[in-house]
This record gives sequence, C-alpha cells and structure tokens, in this order.
Amino acid sequence: MQSSTFSSLDTFVFFVYFIIVAGYGFWVYKRKQRSASASHDYFLAEGSLTWWAIGASMIASNISAEQFIGMSGSGFKMGMAIAVYELMGAFTLILVAVFFMPIYRRNRIYTMPQFLEQRYGSTVSTVMALFWLSLYVIVNLTSILYLGALAIGAIAGIDVWTCMVFLAVFAVIITLGGMKVIGYTDVIQVLCLVLGGLVTTWLALDLVAQNNGGGGVMAGFNHLLGVAPDHFDMVLTRDNPNYLDLPGVSILIGGMLIVNLNYWGCNQYIIQRALGADLHTARKGILFAAGLKLLMPVIVVLPGIAAFVLHQQGVLGASMGVGADVNPDRAYPVLLTLLPTGLKGIAFAALTAAVVASLAGKANSIATIYTFDIHKKAFNKGISEQRMVWIGRVTVVVAMLLAVLIAPFMGIDKKGGFQYIQEYTGFVSPGILAMFLMGFFWRPATASAAMFATVGGFLGSIILKFLPGLMDLSFLAPIGFAVPNSAGIYEIPFVDRMAIVFVAVVVGMVIISKLWPKAGLEQSKGVEVEASMFKVQPGFAFGATVICIALIAIYSAWW
Repeated sequence: MQSSTFSSLDTFVFFVYFIIVAGYGFWVYKRKQRSASASHDYFLAEGSLTWWAIGASMIASNISAEQFIGMSGSGFKMGMAIAVYELMGAFTLILVAVFFMPIYRRNRIYTMPQFLEQRYGSTVSTVMALFWLSLYVIVNLTSILYLGALAIGAIAGIDVWTCMVFLAVFAVIITLGGMKVIGYTDVIQVLCLVLGGLVTTWLALDLVAQNNGGGGVMAGFNHLLGVAPDHFDMVLTRDNPNYLDLPGVSILIGGMLIVNLNYWGCNQYIIQRALGADLHTARKGILFAAGLKLLMPVIVVLPGIAAFVLHQQGVLGASMGVGADVNPDRAYPVLLTLLPTGLKGIAFAALTAAVVASLAGKANSIATIYTFDIHKKAFNKGISEQRMVWIGRVTVVVAMLLAVLIAPFMGIDKKGGFQYIQEYTGFVSPGILAMFLMGFFWRPATASAAMFATVGGFLGSIILKFLPGLMDLSFLAPIGFAVPNSAGIYEIPFVDRMAIVFVAVVVGMVIISKLWPKAGLEQSKGVEVEASMFKVQPGFAFGATVICIALIAIYSAWW
C-alpha cells in the first residue's frame, strides 16, 4: 500500500485529540487521587463509573483494529452479512444484563477466575487464570497492537515499530490511572470513534456518488444497493462462496450466540467495566452499549462495501492489490487515504482511539487477573491495598512491553483479518461458556466436569477443524452441516462447529457430574442464584424491547 499524504492540518487535528484525551485522563486521576490506593477502586472503579461511562467503555474496548480493518475487509469481501457479529452482540448484551450480571453482583464477583474458584474450586480457577493471561498477552494484546500499528502506519506513513511504541506508551499512560481513568477517557474515545467513523462512512458514500453522476450520500448508498445487491444479503445461502464463514440461519440460532455470550458475558476484558457498579447502573450501561452496537455496521461494514464498489470501478487503482493479490483488509486504510485534508486527521484519530482504548482495557484486565488471582493467592496472601495497586501497574508495563517485543514475530498481518480471529477464538468459546452456564444454573456441576469443558471443548474444536482431512464429510451435506470449500473438500462451517462442540461439552459435563458427583452440591453453594435476581425494571425492559424490535426490523428488511 502506498504511503499517505498526511498534511500538517491532519497532524494538528490528531494531536488535539491526543492532548484532550491525555489531559482529561490526568484530570480524572488527580481528582480521584485520594482513593487511588484502594485496589478495588484502581482495578474496578467501584461505585465511580456512571452508566454512560460503563457502556461507552465496553464499546471502546470492543471496537479495535480487527473491527475497523478486519470487519471492513469482510464487508469488502462478503458484505453486510458480517454485521451479524455486531447485531447479535446487541442482543447478547441484553441477555448478559438480565441473566449474568445479577449473579456476578449478588456474589460480589470481580474477576472471572474468582467466580470459577467460588463455584468449582481453586484448581479450575488457577488453570483458567493462567490460560486467560496467556491468551490476553500473547494473542489479544499483540494482535491489537500490531494490526493497529500496521493500519495507522500505512495511513500516516510511519514505520510499524514507531507506531507500536507510540500506541503502547499512550495506552500505558491511560491504564496506569486505573479503571476510572480508562472508563471516563473511553467516553471521549467512543465519541471520537463514532463521529470519526460516521464521517468516514459519509465521505465514502459521497465518493461513490461523485464517481457515478453525483447526488450526495443517499445517491451513493442507492448506487451500492443497485450494483452490489448481494453485498446486502443478511443471511447467506449455501450457494454463496462465503457460506463457510456465515452459514445461513445458524448465525442467528447457533454458534454465533455461543461466541457472543462467551465474549460479552465471560470475558474479564469486557465485563470488568460493569463489575464495580451496582446492578441497576451496570444494566443501564450494558443496555447503552447494546444501543451503540447498532451503529457499528454503518461505521465499520458500510465503508468496506463502498470500497468494494470503488475497486470494481477502478477508482482505487492498485491500492487494494491486483487479481489474486487483492487484500480486503486494505479497504479501510485505503479509504482513509482518500479523505480530504483535516477530515483525514479526524478519521485517523477515530482509528487510534479504537486501538488505544482496546489496549488500555486489555492491559487493565491482565493486571486485574494477575494481581487478584495469581499474585495475591500464590505469592502474598496478606498483600496491602497499596502494594496490589503497585503490582497492577508493574503488570501493565510488563504486559505492554512483552506485546511490543512479541508482536512483530507473530506474522499477524499474514494470517488474515476479522474472520480468522473469530474462528480461532471459537476453539475455546464453547467450553468456557458451557462451564459458566452450567455453573450458573445447574448445581450438580462439578470441578471435574468444568475441567472437561475446558480441555474437551478445545480438543473437540481441533478435531472438527481437521476432520475433513481425515474423512469425507459429504454425507453431512443434505442436512446442511457440511459444504464444499474452494478446493471441493467438504467442511463444517466454524459457527456450526462451535454449536456441535457446545452441545457435546454440556452433555459430557452432565455425565461426568452424575457419575462422579463428589463435592458437586457442596461447592455450588459458593455461588448464590435465585429466580428473583433476574427481575428487570420497566425502563430497562422498554429499552431492551426497542433494541430487539430494531434488530428484527433490520433482518426483515434485508433477508
């Protein structure tokens, strides 16, 4: 990709954003400095975040380079159908607010390993804490940092190492102030992300219109509908070449729900924002996040479709690649290079905001899990509040340094974008979700069954992934569980693999718990669950209903 012409005005706009975020973060930190030594205040901002800060921070942590770059690339390749991750995310957030949050708050859960310890015992908790730390540092933190640096470097004409160091330092500055600083600076980050993203979409549609007779943004959108109608199919059919990635109605009732419930409900990185608030505030914040999710297809997918049409018309030249070398993940960065002077700085700030907010959120979660679930338990049970905060800050710096050192050797940019990340995250999602759901709602579930869910879910996903190389799966085609790939080999779509593994893991957990029930009921008493906990207030019910109606309307219009 060619370097961008980043003007002095664009640079000025970007540094205004940087100064505002850093300055506001410092102001929040100094204002709350009196309570900065309390560990729960530093890691969770207990009782300090408003509902709008919680919702904005959840979205800021969720939207990063893999969405702006990877999901826009998927929009270029397969169209609006990829928005199912965002739309199902909105629906899933409602389920998390209603069913997950009451359990966490009633039992004063602050980390996911803590829940597992109360429900299944210390062995399961420690194993999963180490697993999550490894996953967050080696996979998530490095991929966010490197993909973000690649995109930002390509737009601004800066080398990747410089970009990585800048992003890492920026994120550390925010993270060292604790969850209060992260939560409230994320409000600015999301505002910048949404406004900058909408500006990019607006100008992309206007560019489409200018190259097809003019008429403005709506004319550009109508042109997309006219020349690329298949890119607006929300549910793909089996004859669609992208069916393996998004297999028909399975995206609504199958594995897509599993990956979203695991991501939004069992993920320290995301749910941590709400764990420090009371239930009512947490629920309102999560509902606000669900509403923001409805905007994401417009911000991250529609520009990818616009880039597809512009590429088909030759407007983008060789920027996207030629022939078999076309790389969909270049769609968003290429569009940004076409923006007018000044507006490019706004869009650039939006992308940077997404990356930095995700890095800060991930680093804070790494520090929380290590401090509470590893260091305090294994090395210093009598650790003071001040020392815990110090350990957390050191952990943030070490984790970010490791990410900077590891990222260039991961080859992340060669492995694909958004869909790749989703598929390989799906190797662990079914087992983790089964462990949590059974822990919530089925008292006889035992620690042995939970360990089976972790290991068995992962192994089951690997077996189904590589099964096509061992046997012919064409016999599954009539029932829709296998379709041919580009090489003519029948595969099980990864969304369906997650559903199959999830069902198998739940059945296995039931069998193990029944055959070896020792300590099952006793351990389950560590977590309190009652039907009365799940009642919702009328305001929340109204908001959730509006979001669900919006989701039904979207799918009804574009089915």
